[in-house]
Amino acid sequence: MNRSPLERVERYVQQYESSLVPLLFPEPMKTSEEAATTLGVEIGQIAKSILFRANEEYALFVAAGDVRIHAKQVKAAFNGVKAKMASPEEVETVTGFQVGAVCPFALQQEVPIFVDASLHRFSLVYTAAGIAETLTRIL
Repeated sequence: MNRSPLERVERYVQQYESSLVPLLFPEPMKTSEEAATTLGVEIGQIAKSILFRANEEYALFVAAGDVRIHAKQVKAAFNGVKAKMASPEEVETVTGFQVGAVCPFALQQEVPIFVDASLHRFSLVYTAAGIAETLTRIL
């Protein structure tokens, strides 16, 4: 059975925390800034998930919306191999989500996930929940 990206996220979250329900908004939020404005929170409280590729290997990096993911960190995660951001097609194939709506869980394929320490400064963090009109609380 093929589930929508939002259904995959909802089902995944419900396994661990039944009170968490993705928030659905009338308009898509294409950036961390838009999502933060919609929720009335700091940009850093919106976790961004970016897929990188080195050769045929992928890894997902999750960081606060107000920080950059540094090339040194990415290279270290790939054991010193230079990596680049995955293409939108690769993102959709590997994660099952479109760019701008990537959730750091309920992925189509298993890949290593690296969570940046920049998120630890917040007691409440949100991430995309599979489609551009949704967010879900993760911390």
